[in-house]
Amino acid sequence: MTYTGDVSQGGPADVRELNDITIGKLEVGGFGNNAYLLRCKETGDGLLIDAAAEPDRLLEWIGDAPISKIVTTHRHRDHWLALADVHRATGATVVAHPLDAPHLPTPAGLEVEHGDRVTLGVLTLEVIHLRGHTPGSIALLYQDGHLFTGDSLFPGGVGNTERDPARFAQLFGDVKERIFDRLPDSAWVYPGHGKDTTLGAERASLPEWEARGW
Repeated sequence: MTYTGDVSQGGPADVRELNDITIGKLEVGGFGNNAYLLRCKETGDGLLIDAAAEPDRLLEWIGDAPISKIVTTHRHRDHWLALADVHRATGATVVAHPLDAPHLPTPAGLEVEHGDRVTLGVLTLEVIHLRGHTPGSIALLYQDGHLFTGDSLFPGGVGNTERDPARFAQLFGDVKERIFDRLPDSAWVYPGHGKDTTLGAERASLPEWEARGW
């Protein structure tokens, strides 16, 4: 079946099969959070992005196949409610940016900065630091075509900066420079809540986002 990224609370995961990686998306918790399970096809190694809620459901989804890392995109509680339980059950290394890592319930075994690489079997994901939603928000990029943005970029705008002009300017600037200015329209965006989008679908709206300030 064709991947759409349209998932719902209590519903099944949607899965995208690429040549060398599998990308799964599942909605968990009461805030409509998206969790993503990536697997390297060559090695079977797995990586979970945002252990947001419902640890039993996440662990059932992960199954018996190993995961080596749990990436937390930012410090907000709705993105790590299941982190301690999933970490305890899997032994996976917790990955976060050092500015947000101290706010997590489980210590980060790997702290990452902008431009670092996170390994997944024989594959790598690039860390993109997007400042503004929180100081240590990060996105993960796979091969310039698949971008996991947490709460920093959604269909229709950047993440919430609580109407703070300085925070909005920082986040908008990072999203424009570090994402839109370097990646193609075909790049697929997997956000922390709600539906997916592409950079091409959003690019024309950048001036509108900047003008409205949120």
